Amino acid sequence: MIDWRENVIESLGESVKNDSYWSNYLKSLSKEEKPSFSIHLGVFIEPFLQYILDGKKTMETRFSAVRCAPFERVEDGDVILLKKSGGAIIGLCQVRSAQFYRLEKVAWNEIKTFARDICAEDPEFWEQRKNASFATLMRIHNVRTIAPITIKKRDRRGWVILQKASNDLLFE
Repeated sequence: MIDWRENVIESLGESVKNDSYWSNYLKSLSKEEKPSFSIHLGVFIEPFLQYILDGKKTMETRFSAVRCAPFERVEDGDVILLKKSGGAIIGLCQVRSAQFYRLEKVAWNEIKTFARDICAEDPEFWEQRKNASFATLMRIHNVRTIAPITIKKRDRRGWVILQKASNDLLFE
């Protein structure tokens, strides 16, 4: 079992070594310098995880009552590791574009126009998120299933930034 946050990136490189796109894109991870993209760990429940892996879900969303990652922390080109809730990392994808919303009626209406891409055509999806104040919508592509990477992640966060891009200027 791989220790939390340690060796995940190393294991990722091993998982994609036979995939020319991903091995080339991730090659900067094995160098001393930081890459130009961030790596995020997203925790997913079913059926949404499988929808992403199958290519049915082309837009990932995160809703929250408070301002937290990935809100305004994810960018085009970033990598999302796809971790099954209570399970292993079983895939990855790339962010094509990201949009951020402070939720009000106009924003909700705009977000709902993406219901098909989000796989959120069930009214219950929206009901469960009605108290959110912030939303992040990420158009995703280059989805790939990988050999499971088991990690010891025990906190309840559904989103973790594992590595920040080298071009990030943080004033925190």
